Amino acid sequence: MGMKEPGKRIVIDGCEIGEGVPPYIVAELSANHNGEIENAFKIIEHAKLAGANAIKIQTYRPDTITVKCDKPDFQINSGLWRGKSLYDLYEWAHTPWEWHQDLFDRARQLDITIFSSPFDNTAVDLLEDLNAPAYKIASFEAIDLPLIRYVASTRKPMIISTGMANDSEIEEAIDVAKQAGCEQLVVLHCVSGYPAAPEDYNLRTIADMAERFGVLTGLSDHTLSNTTAITAVALGACLIEKHVTLDRSGGGPDDSFSLQPEELRQLCEDSCIAWSALGKISYECKKSEKENLKFRRSLYFIKNAKAGEKITLENVKSIRPGYGLPPKYLDEILGKTLSKDVEFGQAVTWNCIGK
Repeated sequence: MGMKEPGKRIVIDGCEIGEGVPPYIVAELSANHNGEIENAFKIIEHAKLAGANAIKIQTYRPDTITVKCDKPDFQINSGLWRGKSLYDLYEWAHTPWEWHQDLFDRARQLDITIFSSPFDNTAVDLLEDLNAPAYKIASFEAIDLPLIRYVASTRKPMIISTGMANDSEIEEAIDVAKQAGCEQLVVLHCVSGYPAAPEDYNLRTIADMAERFGVLTGLSDHTLSNTTAITAVALGACLIEKHVTLDRSGGGPDDSFSLQPEELRQLCEDSCIAWSALGKISYECKKSEKENLKFRRSLYFIKNAKAGEKITLENVKSIRPGYGLPPKYLDEILGKTLSKDVEFGQAVTWNCIGK
């Protein structure tokens, strides 16, 4: 693995995230348990096997995120969840609170970090009781400044997703988090489309966000492949979050835009390769190149010649391999005389060149 210079970092559950270390991969379980805790256990296990650093869940109940109301405002009329009310969607999708202890226990048994996105203060209180090591603010909650303030007051590391948020809303969220006690923060560039089109991601925003707001930045990726996420690593993303499922065709709320286990493994592997390939600014000969230096071009005698003869293009040529003088000296030696006899296939060296 390539080494980077130490820089700005945060720590979640003993793992460093930020400059100079490989990207941190978060597998988002979300609603992909499809109502079965055994599915959630299996996703946690697959995330560990795939090499993810963390599994993330979501902590809400339908009544902590919306109300049961038949008015048009509460109906979903387009997109992946068209035809459902908000309450029905969250009733279907939520992770029961009584599962949380078992999910945290299973993740800790497997030695994979687990944390959550809380959607109200009571969720934060539950997660504090479970000793969650970090918190994620979901994109839809990035404008909920009271929630951000409450989460920041735990003084745990925070991740804020910025889907739909404009620059001033992002700045507000960051300012509130810091003012309320958050000292370790990663802000994720995100497009809240399900799925999202790669061309909507405008990944150059990641570096601008880091410079503009002075924060570590990452990507919450809702595209269908890993290309966008791996590209984000090359542009400086230190954290990648992707939804993960057992089966993309499973029919659950988030299955259709989630990675399957083998795709998550590939994401973990390729993200590390992309990070390692970034390396540092270097014009030195690399270790893997040194053996090939001898196959570069250099100057060779291509005819037998006697001492006292002139060096011309008839008897010297730039060819491979590289044991002779570098080709840049060709003009300098042309017209000079040989100080000794030379033969065909002999490397040109200074000690056989006279005046």
